[in-house]
Amino acid sequence: MKLTRTKQYEIPFSVLGLATTPDGAQAYAACMDGSVYAVDTASGRTEVFEKKHTSYASGCVLLPDGKTLISGGYDGTLLWHDVTTRKCTREVKAHTFWSWQLALSPDGKRVASVTGQYLAGGWKYEPAAETEPSVRVYDTASGALLASYPHTPPVLSCAFSPDSRHLAAANMLGEVRVWDVQAQDGKPVSQWTSPDFTSWGSTKSHHYSGGIYGLVFSPDGNALLGCGMGPMVDPMAGNGKMTWQRWDWRSGKRIDQIKDGQHGSGLMETLAFHPDGKHFLMAGRQAQGTWNVAVFSGADGSLVTSLDSKSRLTHARFTADGKNLVTSVIVGPGKVKPGQPWPAMGRVQVYSVEV
Repeated sequence: MKLTRTKQYEIPFSVLGLATTPDGAQAYAACMDGSVYAVDTASGRTEVFEKKHTSYASGCVLLPDGKTLISGGYDGTLLWHDVTTRKCTREVKAHTFWSWQLALSPDGKRVASVTGQYLAGGWKYEPAAETEPSVRVYDTASGALLASYPHTPPVLSCAFSPDSRHLAAANMLGEVRVWDVQAQDGKPVSQWTSPDFTSWGSTKSHHYSGGIYGLVFSPDGNALLGCGMGPMVDPMAGNGKMTWQRWDWRSGKRIDQIKDGQHGSGLMETLAFHPDGKHFLMAGRQAQGTWNVAVFSGADGSLVTSLDSKSRLTHARFTADGKNLVTSVIVGPGKVKPGQPWPAMGRVQVYSVEV
């Protein structure tokens, strides 16, 4: 597989969340100024949605009919936007803390949001118990709360299974829980912990850091993949192992993981399966190494191709035909002179995909 960047469009502010139409013609970027921007990927024309979050906009999802976009933010609020008019049609206070990430069920009926603040719960600096449910699920049509699930905060990522029946969520300590969203008891059907995504910091301060930042079910629904950053001597340095693992989610047993010698250092933030089901992509930010975007074999997990985008890639979405990849990006500001405006730090990029 070969990835070639064909287009790049500037967004005024860093992009934390991304949604796209199936054909990739329209992209929606959730940004650090609280705004959501609509981007025409053919012309680069951008329009901002009317209502902003009062803090960072951290994620967005597009309903299957293409008419409604739901965004989440660090204000703990979910906003429903009319794609045509750019106006807000509903506002729901989901959390008292940040919404870290959103996930939309493939059938479009449910949206999940995860939250949680890391506060030391004891002398070992283990996370304190949650003060509100860390995982909440809402009806996309009415905005009604459908389910609340407990987890150990902060919960950083979530994903629905291809059949929309199961929801997975993972936290800073590498703990994954999976629920049947049709069940009424609210108990996880599976849960496990991988220590390969967390670091204990004592070099500059005592704390845990890391976590599973991206989750995705395999196309057949039998496996779950998670990505993040491996343990570091100094967690403040951000130079842990770029890593992913794949599990049989029903048992929590690890099936495979990134191969030795096929990774650098940095935080991986997003995972996406190519529509052919034979490849998956992992991307994020690089501390040391030669790539921050890589494609792996879905069969055995071996590295297929990689590239250095020279930026932080926060989300990636393949088009339905598999011929293009749309990504959201954060770039550094460079040297900014006193009194001068900061440059645009967000990007929406399009890559051609050759299999």
